[in-house]
Amino acid sequence: MLEALDRLYEEAQKALEAVADSEGLSAWYSRYLGRKGAVTQMVRQVGELPKEERPAFGRRANEIKTALEAAFQARSQAVKEAEIAREVEAGAIDVTLPGRPLPRGRLHPSTRILREIVAILTRMGFQVYRSRDVETDEYNFQLLNMPPHHPARDMWDTFYTTEPGVLLRTHTSPGQIHAMREYAPHPIRVILPGMCYRYEQITARSEIQFHQVEGLAVGRRITMTDLKGTLVEFARQLFGEDRPYRFRCSHFPFTEPSVEMDIQCILCGGEGCPVCKHTGWLEIMGAGMVHPVVLRNGGYDPDVYSGFAFGMGPERIAMLKYGINDIRYFWGNDLRFLEQF
Repeated sequence: MLEALDRLYEEAQKALEAVADSEGLSAWYSRYLGRKGAVTQMVRQVGELPKEERPAFGRRANEIKTALEAAFQARSQAVKEAEIAREVEAGAIDVTLPGRPLPRGRLHPSTRILREIVAILTRMGFQVYRSRDVETDEYNFQLLNMPPHHPARDMWDTFYTTEPGVLLRTHTSPGQIHAMREYAPHPIRVILPGMCYRYEQITARSEIQFHQVEGLAVGRRITMTDLKGTLVEFARQLFGEDRPYRFRCSHFPFTEPSVEMDIQCILCGGEGCPVCKHTGWLEIMGAGMVHPVVLRNGGYDPDVYSGFAFGMGPERIAMLKYGINDIRYFWGNDLRFLEQF
């Protein structure tokens, strides 16, 4: 049996040396090393041998199988290189062509519009100020002219933590107090981008988390005219020079007087549609002159200093600018949506 093994080994070696292509390699492997191959079948015959011959036969069979496996790998590499060389020589492969490009990632639409907003406002002289997501009730409400049990708190459905008086901020306005207390009594112009959290029902127009960008300017003799000029220039840079806009009176507990800014509906051009509720206008932000109580809480004397503030939601701005009709798309991780930007 050992002689038969050696003869089979020599036969397999010669057959392997004659293989010149991938198909021949597959056929050789099936013939000798496959499940029904000659070497495999011979190894299975070890049980038919006398007990004293089995160890030597088993060792030799394993040596031959290992050697043939190594020879097969080496021959496979040589055949592959030869095939590539033939294809190159025949011109089937143009090695000067560029490779296949890898798929490129895209900026999330929220990130894209947030960066655009920040870029516009920083060009206008505002400085980015980062504040914290986890806030206290004092900074989130009380110092912004909303004491405990104030009815205005009902506008913000709040996530409270297990620690009393600690919550996830419902707006980026607490950062205004932090910024004023850090820089008072010097004039400031800051924007506060960040994430906000509200315990709301998830619908096409509301989410439990969303971005917000607020702006704050405090100094001497700052007026409503300064606020309107800032917002008009911002809207022109973001939506275009020809987009009509308007201001409406409103109310916020931390500004007095308060306004809201609208632009002409992008989808219907002011004719009226379901998105703009047939008014022809879309709200883009709220704003106003900083309330004297808030100024005082921030460390500024309201008899000497004045200021304005404004706030907007980048997701809402993106919905208006790109014609997106459902805010849930922003957090749905659907590539069909994200790859459009």
